[in-house]
Amino acid sequence: MDLESADGAEAADGKRRGESLRATLLLAYQSLGVVYGDVATSPLYVYKSAFAGNDIQHSEGNEEIYGVLSFVFWTLTLITLIKYVLIVLRADDGGEGGTFALYSLICRHVRAGLLPGGGTRDELMEEEKVTGRRGERPVSRVRAVLEKYRVLQRLLLLFALLGTCMVIGDGVLTPAVSVFSAVSGLELSLEKEQHKYIELPVACAILICLFALQHYGTHKVGFLFAPIVCIWLVCISAIGLYNIIRWDPHVYRALSPYYMYQFLRKTQTGGWMSLGGILLCVTGSEAMYADLGHFSQSSIQIAFISVVYPALVLAYMGQAAFISQHHSFESSYHIGFYVSVPETLRWPVLVIAILAAVVGSQAIITGTFSIIKQCSSLSCFPGVKIVHTSSTLHGQIYIPEINWMLMILCLAVTIGFRDTKHLANAQGLAVITVMLVTTCLMSLVIVLCWNKSIFLALGFLLFFGTIEVIYFSASLVKFHEGAWVPISLSFIFMVIMSVWHYGTIKKYEFDVQNKVSVNWLLNLGPSLGIVRVRGIGLIHTELMSGIPAIFSHFVTNLPAFHQVLVFLCVKSVPVPHVQPEERFLVGRIGPKEYRLYRVIVRYGYRDVQKDDLEFEKELVSNIAEFIRSSGEYDKNGFVEDADKPFEKLSTISTGINMLEEDGEVDAHVSPHKEIDPHNAAPKRKKARFMIPKSAQVDSEVRRELQELMDAREAGMSFILGHSYMKAKSGSSFIKRVVINFFYEFLRKNSRGPAYAANIPHASTLEVGMVYQV
Repeated sequence: MDLESADGAEAADGKRRGESLRATLLLAYQSLGVVYGDVATSPLYVYKSAFAGNDIQHSEGNEEIYGVLSFVFWTLTLITLIKYVLIVLRADDGGEGGTFALYSLICRHVRAGLLPGGGTRDELMEEEKVTGRRGERPVSRVRAVLEKYRVLQRLLLLFALLGTCMVIGDGVLTPAVSVFSAVSGLELSLEKEQHKYIELPVACAILICLFALQHYGTHKVGFLFAPIVCIWLVCISAIGLYNIIRWDPHVYRALSPYYMYQFLRKTQTGGWMSLGGILLCVTGSEAMYADLGHFSQSSIQIAFISVVYPALVLAYMGQAAFISQHHSFESSYHIGFYVSVPETLRWPVLVIAILAAVVGSQAIITGTFSIIKQCSSLSCFPGVKIVHTSSTLHGQIYIPEINWMLMILCLAVTIGFRDTKHLANAQGLAVITVMLVTTCLMSLVIVLCWNKSIFLALGFLLFFGTIEVIYFSASLVKFHEGAWVPISLSFIFMVIMSVWHYGTIKKYEFDVQNKVSVNWLLNLGPSLGIVRVRGIGLIHTELMSGIPAIFSHFVTNLPAFHQVLVFLCVKSVPVPHVQPEERFLVGRIGPKEYRLYRVIVRYGYRDVQKDDLEFEKELVSNIAEFIRSSGEYDKNGFVEDADKPFEKLSTISTGINMLEEDGEVDAHVSPHKEIDPHNAAPKRKKARFMIPKSAQVDSEVRRELQELMDAREAGMSFILGHSYMKAKSGSSFIKRVVINFFYEFLRKNSRGPAYAANIPHASTLEVGMVYQV
């Protein structure tokens, strides 16, 4: 019998392992279409960019061709395979990747966050509750220094914003380079005079269609992406293998690092400048890391190691083998991908290449949307409209303003440059800058988050940093040949992000300095010195303790308020997702008879905020559960400590069950009275929680719950602050310009918080205040 049980358990374990393996392989297949479209299309322009404008003379021994191939192979191996696939992918922030995810990961371990109330400190969220990690982290010297000096924290944020801005610049340049390189195959299929007038309009038309279709979402055509990239990878690897066998079977010798030394020794300055084009072989590596949230780490690794990496190596070797035997092609055509394609296959390959370029562009555009959402959630970018295009994958979003801005900029650089040389120079600088930022942040993660030796982190920084600095210098010297574009774009976005972040911090500091003490509120008595009317008043505030100045401003001018007051604080914390049972923190301000509550609602930067009806229902049910549970432990009520707000706040995992009824309950009718459906106009559903008679609650708790239910049925009003920022008199000229003009311009032309967009206008009351910062 024991043997049979053991056999059954082994069979069940084997079945689970088989299902897990099948799920991983399915994710690996799907990742080909979403993650690897960018890096898979790099063979279209790497060789052409490497030899463009560098005056490299090709010799009969093919040292130049072999040298470029050797550089491509080892750059792809060291940067993409070893650094990103094997190391950086492990540094996920709750399953999410990207430059800003690395920054938030460091902040949660080091208390180095500058975001106002952004949850980067222990007062908002213990890291163990979100990540599941337990135990005390050893305090390293690096961590102590970073926590001590505010200037280092500011530099860390600016460094992360620099990488983010370069990723946005890459989102402008990658579609232009990929599509224009794919369309450039027309020059071998049409007469020389014709393709000049066809390439640019065709490329622009494809780009317009690409951005115009973004609002449908990637999930609409997701099943088409993976087959297209698979066909493309099979195509380039087969053509590469054909060229190797036919033209130069000994091209594999170029994989030796010796040819890199020979290349640089012979070409010198020209060879060093060609590194700016060679580095494009790793473009898309950062996008692969940024898209980590869509797939698992193992699925991305399996797809790259088993499919993408071998196909790219064969493609680059095949191109090198063909070019090494066809030097004469340089006189009439630039060295590129299409010259190595057999003439009978050029038109089919051209169509596949254009489709693959569109797929690769789609991936970086979606990644740009995700990065903008992360920055906006953490107060580093003005509010924008975010449309979720998938009901199952929260990462698939669409931002209309950013989409059309990217399209205009992409068309501008395409029409302005009209060739892949300048476009590739611009893209190269953006790509290598992001990689440098990732290397620096990753070295901090190794020490601060993984608790590894500082020497290991320095080794990582020096090894990969040295390689990337060499490529960075080669790209920077091409400033006048297109590299100025990502610098200009990143500067503009950096100014926008810095101004918005600075203004947000100043606004938050004003709220903290001008908040009303709890003692002032308690001295007013249970009626608060005002008329209490039926209903629930939700006062939105950025403060997690104390009473916001907007409340005293309101009651001073209108001495009446609702019978139940809730100070609501909605926070975006620097983690991807907050578990539902950890989302609500509920506490009481003052004695029970005051009917004052504080609720802090926490969202991760990848979470989707619910609409107003669902949010109201969940909010009231959690307050009700807090009242019920606190009645079991606290018979006398308590007063919130303004200095230590979280000692009196409780995490509510599950609220009291609520019942939804069609129609609107009259505020003057008993909740148990039946409503005539013929006399009542159809209204939106009202949410009510039912107090079970079997519940073990005393009469005082039951009375408080009944008052909350009556107030909910009477209606809920949302009180929002409408602030105007103005620099103090005597402020410096720069501060006055930044606050009075730049920040105010951004505030007036940006969207409000996500929760404010879902609030019904009929229930909203805005209170205006001038912030003197």
